Amino acid sequence: MPEESLATPRPAASFRRVLRLQDLVLYGIIIIQPTAPMPVFGVVSQQARGHVVTAIMIAMVAMLFTAISYGRMARVYPSAGSAYAYVTNEIHPSLGYLTGWSITMDYLLNPIICTIWCSKAAGNFLPFIPYPVLAVAFALLFTLMNLRGIETSARLNQWLVYSMGVVVLIFFGYSAAYLLHQPLTGADFLRPFYDPKTFSIGALSSGTAIAVLTYIGFDGVSTLSEEVENPRRNILLATVLTCLITGVLASLEVYAGQLIWPDFHHYPDVDTAFVYVAGRAGGMLLFTIMNLTLLVATLGSGFGSQLGAARLLYGMGRDNVIPRQFFGKLDPVRQIPRNNVLFSGVLALIGALTLSYQLGAELLNFGAFIAFMGVNAAAFIHYCIREGKRAWTDWLPPSAGFIVCFYIWLNLSHPAKITGGIWLGAGLLYGLMRGSLRRRPESTIS
Repeated sequence: MPEESLATPRPAASFRRVLRLQDLVLYGIIIIQPTAPMPVFGVVSQQARGHVVTAIMIAMVAMLFTAISYGRMARVYPSAGSAYAYVTNEIHPSLGYLTGWSITMDYLLNPIICTIWCSKAAGNFLPFIPYPVLAVAFALLFTLMNLRGIETSARLNQWLVYSMGVVVLIFFGYSAAYLLHQPLTGADFLRPFYDPKTFSIGALSSGTAIAVLTYIGFDGVSTLSEEVENPRRNILLATVLTCLITGVLASLEVYAGQLIWPDFHHYPDVDTAFVYVAGRAGGMLLFTIMNLTLLVATLGSGFGSQLGAARLLYGMGRDNVIPRQFFGKLDPVRQIPRNNVLFSGVLALIGALTLSYQLGAELLNFGAFIAFMGVNAAAFIHYCIREGKRAWTDWLPPSAGFIVCFYIWLNLSHPAKITGGIWLGAGLLYGLMRGSLRRRPESTIS
């Protein structure tokens, strides 16, 4: 008998569980970025009538409850790690399909808002170049780089986050020096939280619906379930801590921003308002550093989000959820989904020329909140109905998370809800035509 046949069969390959809690939290912060609230600062400030801090904190509460639901569902489906999988398995495949369709909208919108913001930020350096020309340039740049198969490495992402952290510290230093020389009263320090002259529940709710963009990406922690030490404990803790740390840091950033520039009615450019805030605190030097830092960070997000959209479309095309002939093909030389990169690039250009940054952000949150509500509902059904648990720690987080997310979702602007509703309707019609509403893909089953 050959010697090889006596050998013990090798176990199937698997991930090594080497990631600790602090590794997960760092990963979550890398995804979200320490400067996350800065691009949306101006839009939220105008929408919430100067109550950016309050909007950020309310959004944090919604995300903390939802983070608990994500962490608890990651225990049940440690390898699936998506709202689509949780809703499909715990509620119904048709609702899971619509959740996945909503997530697809998020993936397609991310390159659009990155293109818009990069074009606006570059316009601060090159005001003589028209915005449409810059939008075409950045849409082409993202597309060409992804066609070449260039990806930002994890190490580069990590150093970029460290650099952003340094810039945030520099901003705090300049802010403190600037505010020390201003004749501020106690009422001035409280006004970013509550200003009786401008406060409105409706305006605050609308601002909160956009402020949630600050936290988008925290759920990415759950995708590392198979590589984590003690995942049942650490995934939940890391998801919650990521949201908490992001919320505290974001609140401090926008609080300083509102103290420095309290007049939310008059920004030179609302989409890049925080850059002008930094310029008021630290002059042209800080203006340039902040503008360049946020531009580079958004460039990285643009590259990654367009490639992520292309990969998602490829996966859907490969499974014939959408036409395989176009979306399910790889370039034979570079092994990239070329058709999908071109498709998402064209969408990014069209979106950048037709949508405002605010509407793009709200549309992205339209899909994100559907996913968040789905995860909260799935957690409630699994633990409170299927397993019959009655402790308040089992029913309160998903219930509160669903209610708060639903309330914020309702306060998205009418154009965002109408456009998002059209997208959902198209997805429903397409799913009925292809029979996807009753299909339970094997990939979602743990």
